[in-house]
Formats: sequence, structure tokens, C-alpha cells
Amino acid sequence: MPELPEVETTRRGIEPHLVGRRIDTARVHNAALRWPVAADLAATLRGQTVLQVERRAKYLLLRLTRGTLILHLGMSGNLRVLPQSAALLKHDHVELQLDSGLSLRLHDPRRFGSCLYTTAAPRLHPLLRALAPEPLDAGFDGAYLFRVTRRRRVAIKVLLLNGRLVTGVGNIYASEALFRARLRPRRAARSLTLAECLRLAAAIRRVLGAAIRVGGTTLRDYLGADGNPGYFRQRLYVYERAGLPCRRCRTPIRRIAQGQRSTYYCPQCQQ
Repeated sequence: MPELPEVETTRRGIEPHLVGRRIDTARVHNAALRWPVAADLAATLRGQTVLQVERRAKYLLLRLTRGTLILHLGMSGNLRVLPQSAALLKHDHVELQLDSGLSLRLHDPRRFGSCLYTTAAPRLHPLLRALAPEPLDAGFDGAYLFRVTRRRRVAIKVLLLNGRLVTGVGNIYASEALFRARLRPRRAARSLTLAECLRLAAAIRRVLGAAIRVGGTTLRDYLGADGNPGYFRQRLYVYERAGLPCRRCRTPIRRIAQGQRSTYYCPQCQQ
């Protein structure tokens, strides 16, 4: 699934092509996404201008003159900016044709993505209003992490994937951050000391920042807005490296399942 760095990379990729541009035509080629695309969406978007392109967690917010389009890439979706003359692909479900001659297309083979419109404040939308602080925002730090872990028996890796406590870390980056913070993924969240929470918060920010700088992580069919894959995989320390030697101590990396997700760690480096 595209995670926060992939979504932020997409936001940065599409923003220069969208801001200030008018939507001449909107086309819904397949309305059967995670939530059905509104029947009147094409008519609603037509003639509106894109004012801003924002991100909240893994959602992209296209601020328009009369409302906001809320987009989610689902499990394997992507947004691409390309000439309107480019051939339509099988899984190009929603298309915004701009006055520049370019189109923004939502491509989603599994159709777990979403395309919703609201005229209310987008951060009050039911999908967004309960989300926790962003790992890259000032409100997220070691002190915050220490507070939310105090009474929680759940494993720290599982807690990092709870969007009501920590937003946007994602499965890959949770494993990578725990490795950098030298913490076992099965540690009970409440067992972490303040010093460990400070270390973990810093590691989360570092790993997400590094991934954003290089365009996200190459994941199966994940593509950026320019159609190129991400390039963070070459820097991964533990994710999908089960059985391979740890890059630090040469101990074989282990894989376990937590909450139906794969977790990778080094039994020597992480305590």
C-alpha cells in the first residue's frame, strides 16, 4: 500500500501541474471504488480551479474554488499527470482534464481507493477528523509518544499502525523506525521509557523524511506522479529481508506476523 512518503511524493509531483489550473472536464470511467463515486461528481468539478494540493495522512486534498476533492490511493493506486491524448488504461477510473491540455488520472487496479467531494471543511470529514498527529508535524515528538503508550499493553509495532494514535507511519516504516531506534517490535508499548520514546519518535521522523527525499519505496506496482517507481527500497534495513544478514551485525533478519501484517527485525540489534 502506498504509505505517507509515497503519498507526499505524489502530492509534490502533481502540485505544479494542478495549482491554478481549471478543470475543463471531469470523467468518471468507473464509479465502483471503495465508496461509489458520486453520480454528479463530473458536473460538480467542471469549471472549478485547483487552489491547493494538500495531504492529510494518506489522503490527498485538492482544494477547489467551491469545495475539496479527497483522494486515497488504496492498496496499489497512483495518480499520474499526462497529456489528454495519452491512451486510457484499463484501470484509469477518474480523470480530470485541465485547461493546460494535461489530465490527472486516478489509476487503481484493485479499486480500494476513493474519490470523494465535500463542500465542508475537509479536516472535519468523517475520514479525517479522528486522525492523530502527523509524524512530521510539531505535535508529534517523544513526549507525545510517551503519553499515548503509558497504559497500552499492545505491542509497539501494532500501536504505530493505529491511525487514532499515530497517523501515516505505515507497515514498512514502522519496522524500519523500530530498527533504527533499536527496539523490538513485540515490546509492550507501555514498557518504553521516555528516552526510548524520544529515540523512536526521532527515528520515525528520520525514516519518513529520508523516504520522501528519494521518492518513497518501490512496492510492486507503486508509481509516482511521473510514472517512475520509488527508490527507498535500496536503503531498507529490515523490511522484506527475512533470512538475510543484518546490515549492522550480520545476524539473520527475522519475520513475524503482527495484526495480520509482516514485521521484520534484527534479534541482536533490537531489544
